[in-house]
Amino acid sequence: MEHEIYMLEALKLASEAFFDGEIPVGCVIVKNNTIIGRGRNRREHSNSAIAHAEIEAIEDACRRMNSWRLLDCSMYVTLEPCPMCAGAIINARIPKIFYGAKDEKAGACGSVLNLFEERFNHRPQLVGGILRDECSAILTKFFKSLRTES
Repeated sequence: MEHEIYMLEALKLASEAFFDGEIPVGCVIVKNNTIIGRGRNRREHSNSAIAHAEIEAIEDACRRMNSWRLLDCSMYVTLEPCPMCAGAIINARIPKIFYGAKDEKAGACGSVLNLFEERFNHRPQLVGGILRDECSAILTKFFKSLRTES
């Protein structure tokens, strides 16, 4: 149940992104049962290719922890991380990653490839499918609304 609570927090951030016209992905980073980092997609509003939810949450957590190492933390993200975000997770040394929906087009945690199985100096534990249906539904709704507008 604990995992669902944190994923629901990530889903709230995904909803914020949705209502701002961003791909609805949200992310929280947890340490000692406390959320220390929050992020959501902001690529359109910031005109930045790196404005992903995971990057924003990592930056937030690093500021709060006053360290680039996020040891003893867990990440909850509504969509399987892409290669860039998986690389940032490795670099931040986050030990546990929980995600909701798979990303069959850009997922770097098993869908397209799994960076965490490569010979990097850090290999996080990975658990997918947390609130998968809810995480998938908001993405489906978003992309359906885009097709309707076109």
